[in-house]
Amino acid sequence: MIAGFTALCVAGLVAAAVRPEAGPVTAVGGAVIDRTPAAVKDFAVRNFGTDDKLVLRLGILVLLAAFAMAVGCLALRHRWGGAAAVLVFGVVGAVAAAGRPEGRPADALPSVVGALSAAAVLYLLAGRLAPATVPPPAAGETHGGVRGAFDRRGFVIAATAAAAASTGAGLLGRRLQASGLAGATASRDGIALPAPASPAPATPVGADLGIRGLSSFTTPNKDFYRVDTALVVPRVDVGRWRLRIHGKGVTRPVSLGFQDLLRRELVERDITLTCVSNQVGGPYAGTARWIGVRLADLLREAGVKPPSKGGVADQIVARSVDGMTIGTPVDEVMDGRDALLAVGMNGEPLPFDHGFPVRMVVPGLYGYVSACKWIQDIELTTFDAYDAYWVERDWSREAPVKTQSRIDTPRPFAAPRAGTVPVAGVAWAQHRGIARVEVRVDGGEWHAARLAAEAGRDTWRQWVWEWPATTGHHTLEVRATDRTGATQTGKRVGTVPDGATGWHSVVVDVT
Repeated sequence: MIAGFTALCVAGLVAAAVRPEAGPVTAVGGAVIDRTPAAVKDFAVRNFGTDDKLVLRLGILVLLAAFAMAVGCLALRHRWGGAAAVLVFGVVGAVAAAGRPEGRPADALPSVVGALSAAAVLYLLAGRLAPATVPPPAAGETHGGVRGAFDRRGFVIAATAAAAASTGAGLLGRRLQASGLAGATASRDGIALPAPASPAPATPVGADLGIRGLSSFTTPNKDFYRVDTALVVPRVDVGRWRLRIHGKGVTRPVSLGFQDLLRRELVERDITLTCVSNQVGGPYAGTARWIGVRLADLLREAGVKPPSKGGVADQIVARSVDGMTIGTPVDEVMDGRDALLAVGMNGEPLPFDHGFPVRMVVPGLYGYVSACKWIQDIELTTFDAYDAYWVERDWSREAPVKTQSRIDTPRPFAAPRAGTVPVAGVAWAQHRGIARVEVRVDGGEWHAARLAAEAGRDTWRQWVWEWPATTGHHTLEVRATDRTGATQTGKRVGTVPDGATGWHSVVVDVT
């Protein structure tokens, strides 16, 4: 355990000099995420929510502790064998770090140096635990064994020194990493977003019904859902950030810095985002007021034409600084909707968790095909030529958001009093809009809910139905109809490969 602790602390110190993402727990965790089947990822998101990464990191640490104890037992019998086993784990970490999509050769260093340090500590401490040989008894003496006690004092001194040195290395590594991240934080704090040339329309009176327990129309940044594969949130210094646009059909490649974007025409829009991992009635949807540059304008300046107008590329592959790839249909980005390279969220620069300095926002598409965070590269290609990260893992290439609705209040298993009970929630069908919401009780007839004022077809819409509740056990269900006339299906399917369907239901006991 002490040797394992040494490995993690020393590796953390080296990672501070390389980059935080190169740390062995982060690297191995990222490799695990990359190789996890879609169904297992969906299970993790569904059951652990935004804590899925914490659960993964804790799981890795528990497994490392178990392996450390096993290797320690081996080292008591075979010192060199134990040290060699530690080095094998170092190789695994090094391969995981350097082999990731964004990996660099230097990313292997933290795992290698950490493993070498741990092997040395293990060899040293195992030697202190080996029983010492006792000379044969002299004439007249009665003790007879040839094996004696281990060097208890030497072991305690060596173990304490190793633990103290490792702790110091770990603390220094954390301090250096914090110092390195301070520059990115300062660069964000120094940004003053210009007033948008095309501001968002004022939120209509009545768009937020103000009902207790109902999701607010605008989701605060701190409450906005986060679903991604980044175990370490990238912190990019805005002064060094650049975006490149290149690929098929690009006649004038583009390279832009952050200030270049701010000098362009900025657009502000209210847009609801939804994650494809959102179960029926789930929490992974939210509305924010985004500020950014129209992506279609940049593509046209680069000479890009959509396939519907003779263009050769039908897919945008957006690449994040952490190696994530997101594939987005070119036609949808260039069909007139407010597809943005966003720089602001709810009146402030993007939070780091949500993609600072720049991210994509495309209304009407699930996030895994549209919402690349920490974006640094846009390549024009075709769906036949390249499969993005999630498509390689059996999700659909194209994923328009499905019409969905959710009951926010009453909560499941609530016990409201008999009488008039407001049943309220939100419904969304981004880029189509919500035309009608209906609620029914215990499988009976559908009742039309009252809709909040519509803020736009790219946002969700609140609704409420005044239920004359009677005493007893009841099941409430909701469905929505979008502005194309399509009504949300009641057939329940899971999230894979292109989003869940079904009616959200809530069971209550009226008293």
